[in-house]
Amino acid sequence: MESPHIAEPRNAPLDMSPEEFRALGYRVVDQAAALLGSMAERRVSPGESPREVRDILGDSPLPQQGTAAAQVLEEAARLLLDHSLFNGHPRFMGFITSPAAPVGVLGELLAAALNPNCGGWMLAPMASEIEAQTIRWIAEMIGYPRDAGGLLVTGGTMANFVAFLVARKAKVPWDARTEGLASSARRLRVYTSKETHTWIHKAVDLFGLGLNCIAWISVNSAQQMNTGELREKIREDKAHGDLPFMIIGTAGTVSTGAVDPLPEIAAIAREHGLWFHVDGAYGGFAAVAPNAPPDLRGMGEADSVAVDPHKWLYAPLDAGCTLVRDRHALRDAFTQHRPAYYQLLEDKDEAINYFEFGPENSRGFRALKIWLALRQVGREGYARMIGDDIRLAEALYGLAAAHPELQAIRQGLSIATFRYLPQGLQPGDPQVEDYLNRLNSELLVRLQESGEAFLTNAVMGGVFVLRACIVNFRTSLADIQALPGIITRLGAELDAELRPKALGSRAESKGSSN
Repeated sequence: MESPHIAEPRNAPLDMSPEEFRALGYRVVDQAAALLGSMAERRVSPGESPREVRDILGDSPLPQQGTAAAQVLEEAARLLLDHSLFNGHPRFMGFITSPAAPVGVLGELLAAALNPNCGGWMLAPMASEIEAQTIRWIAEMIGYPRDAGGLLVTGGTMANFVAFLVARKAKVPWDARTEGLASSARRLRVYTSKETHTWIHKAVDLFGLGLNCIAWISVNSAQQMNTGELREKIREDKAHGDLPFMIIGTAGTVSTGAVDPLPEIAAIAREHGLWFHVDGAYGGFAAVAPNAPPDLRGMGEADSVAVDPHKWLYAPLDAGCTLVRDRHALRDAFTQHRPAYYQLLEDKDEAINYFEFGPENSRGFRALKIWLALRQVGREGYARMIGDDIRLAEALYGLAAAHPELQAIRQGLSIATFRYLPQGLQPGDPQVEDYLNRLNSELLVRLQESGEAFLTNAVMGGVFVLRACIVNFRTSLADIQALPGIITRLGAELDAELRPKALGSRAESKGSSN
């Protein structure tokens, strides 16, 4: 059979000469540098609707012929720079997403150029060792055993998933891998607070336990898990023949930054022989700061911890990390039989094959961007930056408490919550509270669309509040001091539009106060 003709030398349309790559690379770096240099002068968000953004991109069919790389890169830069939410903006204080450390951005370019597959040591020898060192440094930073097992994953949800599967493997008293969970009539039970992130809903669904396995524990006025109720619920479930196996504590809740009483929860877990996991995706790294809550010390007693370097280590997305005290338990949860195509990845001289430590086989080089930043600023640099974020949240809470038209609600870690409360309204009346919820909800939309700042919200006890979360090394005290004026100006405009229709004169109250 005649072989198909292949031109020699081969000219693949995706390839570039070193000269072309260098010229385009310089152009992209110039555009990225210009963005970083002008970030503070830009709108945080373009305030465009999904339909508007979709129309700008267009709905063309898949191109039949290619376009020069220089042109498509220019078009991509224009689309992204003009129509993106900038989480690196100093007034982005919304979701728990940090700006990307510039050294991490450059690290991503280097990692992508090398493109190692960090699933097996043979495929990525130095990258695997850099990941292992990065994991040890992360453990040291949060007060966890340095010899713990661990790996880098996509983010907090996956980091918690990995720990959940390790706990299931370690604590279920039958071979669930072979027999499945339905082989026992005993119901597995997981204990967590009502403030836990929604990853737990996905975990019990995806991993076969079902939503009814979760024992939701109430929180106190500080939004921390009620440990008395936790103790009682475990006793009740054991008496009913259920099988408790895991307690999840939170180091930094999404809504308010609350830290559960982790040392006390650790003691309860030890008393009952349960796996103790800490979701520290947001707040875990605050342990390095001198002004961190003392309860964070309890992470060192956990069987497993999840943290997110793309949150408070300011790493480019994506980067999560799972730590497991017993490294053998981590490997046991994911080691399967090895087919012939894995034989070359057999352990030799204690080589680390990360496909045996988590759900992914092929894995990108996530560690480099974190490793570079840890080396650039060190422990002291992170302690200062994270400590500053916390102090800025405290300052914002103080400004809200002192402002006649803002009501401070709660402050924890680097989150401050408050609401706009215009003069002439007395809070507490059900009709007024309904109006305030609507007012603050629409105010948040108007604030986000304005591009002046970007906050999100929380709901506590039925009260809709504005939520500022600062995990941003570019945010300054001046940005914090500007927020009350922006919010009350937009709030006053909106209140003038809404209140006459919603309340008329019924809710007017002379001399009302916050």
